Amino acid sequence: MISVIIVEDDNMVAEVNEMYVNSVDGFSVEKVFNNSWNAFNYLCSNKIDLVLLDVYMPGMDGMKFLDELRIKEIKTDVIMVTAAHDVEHIDEALRSGVVDYLIKPFEYERIKKSLLIYKKRYNLLREKKLFVQEDIDTLITQNHQELKRLKKGLHENTLEIIEDFMKNNVKDFTNSEELSENLKMSRVTIRRYLDYLEFTGRVIKEMEYGTVGRPGYLYRYNREVIN
Repeated sequence: MISVIIVEDDNMVAEVNEMYVNSVDGFSVEKVFNNSWNAFNYLCSNKIDLVLLDVYMPGMDGMKFLDELRIKEIKTDVIMVTAAHDVEHIDEALRSGVVDYLIKPFEYERIKKSLLIYKKRYNLLREKKLFVQEDIDTLITQNHQELKRLKKGLHENTLEIIEDFMKNNVKDFTNSEELSENLKMSRVTIRRYLDYLEFTGRVIKEMEYGTVGRPGYLYRYNREVIN
């Protein structure tokens, strides 16, 4: 069983994430912390495989938390689960060795995918003492495979039309319905392309509050990737 702790100061978000993690076979949430120092002290005396870590935390922020883990040589893996989507935080987290970076809000399938990829890596590292190249490729190419899956069936001209529209409306959030009306494409088609653009970091997605039924999403082009 892969042991997990959640470091999150929003109780509602923590409860949802705990439910998500425990629903994936092979994972068990051991503790939930709303203060990062308490979580760090727990890790100093308890072996935990994986930490779900927010950036904005009381006590010390997530970036400092990562630094302290490395200084103390605490061997636990980290998935960032945070609203921080600026380049500086993402770059620093990746350089610190996080295994994934999830931007709030996200859907259950996204965190499930992250956990399943991690479990495959976790099991592979414990099942073998020596690796061949194919094993290493399995460890490091999961996101590339997902990218190929998302891109399958997409057409460059359609992608260019949608991306150009988003670039020209960079200051405003829009939803798939508005895009469908403006571009004369079906909402299903629009969402497939938006999912791809979000995965590649060119579009930012946020939850649209106040919607009836299933939650809706708003999209805006990522200013950081505009030349």
